Amino acid sequence: MVAAELPDCELSLSLVSDRAIRTLNRNYRGIDSATDVLSFSQIEQAGAAPADPHIVTNDPALTLGDVVISIDTALAQARDLRTQPAARIRRLLIHGFLHLLGYDHERSSADARKMFARERALDEKISNPRSVSTRRKMVAPRKVSRRRKSV
Repeated sequence: MVAAELPDCELSLSLVSDRAIRTLNRNYRGIDSATDVLSFSQIEQAGAAPADPHIVTNDPALTLGDVVISIDTALAQARDLRTQPAARIRRLLIHGFLHLLGYDHERSSADARKMFARERALDEKISNPRSVSTRRKMVAPRKVSRRRKSV
């Protein structure tokens, strides 16, 4: 994700039903209900420090993990929040991405503030790409000379 200054990292994204995410939530978190997004971090499984972006920049081909989004819940939330479904799914993807890096809003209110501030900042960068300082500068194409060959 270029906006997060991690352009070469990868993650897996699955868009599923409420039924499927409920099963995952029950099996992995012990919570028998649907949720909007789940993240399964390969960084944390590897024993890396949470919320440390430097851990991934040392390995440009690192797979961060898996993000699972419930389309059913995302669409319902988009209606409730009066936002576009694509905007809601983007926000959930960012949220899941931050969890992959080790951010956790359930640990403390300070951690929640930090995570949600980072979430808003990334959403702003992605929503308004002209404001992204990390975007690559456009290079004007070189003019091609159209000289005639002498025969």
